[in-house]
Amino acid sequence: MILDGAVVVVSGVGPGLGAKLALRAAREGARVVMAARSTGVMSTVEKEVAAAGGEAVGVACDVRRPDEVAEVVRTAVDRFGKVTGLVNSAYSHPGFTDLLDTPDKQLRRSLDIILHGALGMTLAVVPHMPAGGSIVNVGTMSTRKPLRGEGGYAVAKAAMACATQYLALELGERGIRVNQAVMGWLDGPGVRFYLTMTASQRGVSEQDVYDEIAARSPLGRIPTDEACAGAVLFLLSSLATEVTGAVLDVNGGEHMQ
Repeated sequence: MILDGAVVVVSGVGPGLGAKLALRAAREGARVVMAARSTGVMSTVEKEVAAAGGEAVGVACDVRRPDEVAEVVRTAVDRFGKVTGLVNSAYSHPGFTDLLDTPDKQLRRSLDIILHGALGMTLAVVPHMPAGGSIVNVGTMSTRKPLRGEGGYAVAKAAMACATQYLALELGERGIRVNQAVMGWLDGPGVRFYLTMTASQRGVSEQDVYDEIAARSPLGRIPTDEACAGAVLFLLSSLATEVTGAVLDVNGGEHMQ
């Protein structure tokens, strides 16, 4: 198990990638502390992990609130003694509109959650993270391959991408690695909503929309949440001890560098 003995905090545990990250981390031997505004998904994950003999705990947390962020970290340290891994994947999409048509309040909310939320969680975790610790920020292919309607979301993720490199530079002297996993289309609840919305707007089937998206990838499919979670676990693990400040594209080859 590549995360045997690790203590991993996963921020942004929703029904898609966040939940799959938490479940797979636990299966790989990590003790997992989850953070999300809603507790429903985390409760389900807790039960699944416990049934498999692992340990996971969920803490209600809005990453915009320092007191709630502190409670997540306090729970991890009180229960497990340290934090060896952090995944920043808290999600906020300001809506599928052109960038200049996106309300300022929604843009600022996305920045507060995606950028400032990740920085706040990192700031709280670092004092309890020993040398050898790893931080992974979850990015989006929309920062590399613009898709109309994704501007507000992509701007916030691009800011987090820049922060990732500076954190890698600054935390390296403490033996802490910081990397980014850039996700493309993720076949989970979010993409399924997009398929339904787009199919309705265009008067075609959801399978037609899926096939169009899948055809952009050399692998001919939309990667699943669970499959893509493996890339994050690799960056958290000892298999990536010499990797920091890096960007790992996880998109089935739709975007190549």
